[in-house]
Amino acid sequence: MFTGIVTDIGEVVALEKKGDLRARIATAYRVDGIDIGASIACDGCCLTVVATGEEPRGWFDVDISAESVAKTNIGAWTVGHRINLERALKVGDELGGHIVSGHVDGVAEIVAMKVEGDSTRFTFRALEALAGFIAPKGSVALNGTSLTVNEVDGAEFGVNIIPHTKEVTTWGRAKVGDRINLEIDTLARYVARLRDWSAR
Repeated sequence: MFTGIVTDIGEVVALEKKGDLRARIATAYRVDGIDIGASIACDGCCLTVVATGEEPRGWFDVDISAESVAKTNIGAWTVGHRINLERALKVGDELGGHIVSGHVDGVAEIVAMKVEGDSTRFTFRALEALAGFIAPKGSVALNGTSLTVNEVDGAEFGVNIIPHTKEVTTWGRAKVGDRINLEIDTLARYVARLRDWSAR
């Protein structure tokens, strides 16, 4: 479980296709404090650590299934690609964002960016099947970042990203056309499930 508050920007330093895809990610986290089997959200995808090391700098390896590659933007990762990282939530940690599972529902596309004061207004286009779960003033996780939805227009929705968020995440490098990992709010998922069940 995560909160959508990014705590490091990692860098993909190696990719290897075996049975699954293995990625090596350089990090500023102390890797001697990362257990094998730990969960780390990588651009919003909950991935399991299978190896760690400290040369030439701290890194951890994750294995990524074909299902995860198909449902996310991981298939576009290249060596040098920078990604948002978050360690799993511990009991007693501050819940600064919202409850995020790290189970990406699909990929959204940035279709517009507009400067508004010091912030940037991003407009995204979601998959039609997910659009109904996105509500004004609700929460979404985009590339692992907890963000508040400003408005919704069909399958398109907007969020504002402030300078601090752009500085401590990869959002400062985002551009129109980028494909972004989208996780809908867990509460919205269960409300929709209850609605569908009661209509039967």
